[in-house]
Amino acid sequence: MSEYTTGELAKLAQVSVRTIQYYDQRQLLRPTTTTAGGRRLYTAADLDRLKLILLLKGLGLSLKAIQAVLASDEATAVLHGLLQTQVAKLQAQQATATQQLAQINQLQAGLDELTNVPIKSITDITQLMTNQQGLQRVHWRLVVGGILLDILELTTLIWGVVRGQWWPFGVAVLFAVIGAAGLVYHYFGAVNYRCPHCQTVFKPTLWAGIWARHTLKTRRLICPNCHERHFCIEQFKS
Repeated sequence: MSEYTTGELAKLAQVSVRTIQYYDQRQLLRPTTTTAGGRRLYTAADLDRLKLILLLKGLGLSLKAIQAVLASDEATAVLHGLLQTQVAKLQAQQATATQQLAQINQLQAGLDELTNVPIKSITDITQLMTNQQGLQRVHWRLVVGGILLDILELTTLIWGVVRGQWWPFGVAVLFAVIGAAGLVYHYFGAVNYRCPHCQTVFKPTLWAGIWARHTLKTRRLICPNCHERHFCIEQFKS
């Protein structure tokens, strides 16, 4: 029968000697024999037990839970219950991590756009995240509305080509013009703009907003406070 010293056992299991000693103190892994000189000796069965402890610990079980498994007469049933509990715990952590990751991505997007805006408190960060959520809702409505109008025009155009009836297409074009105007009005009613120079938040006139040069989230506008023209940053009107 093979026997291993504490050091040899630790080397075989690729753990530290201190780990073996700690498991001994916690009565998880006791040596099979102890020599007269106090030398602890372990067997192959002890090595298997150590491997099981390390496996269960790697699955996230606490040492107390592992001890319960090893001491139970129904180890399989106990282990199954503990693993189910661990699954539920990890799923909850995963859901929390997913939510936090989404919040971080949202916050990073806001920081990239508002690099000159001072953040002095948690309220500023909350407002920033609320701003991003509001803008996402506005942009989503614009995209969905635009797609629906396009579908309407395309459908009536095909109808006109196939059936030779063009009045539905004319009605659809008129409806699309009215719908597009409504989307533009909704957009400018839901957003303000922040001057990157003086940080003033303002609402441009509808005419100025429509005809201003713009990027995805900025418009080149004249600030009513500093009277300078900049690419002002889109901001949700909360």
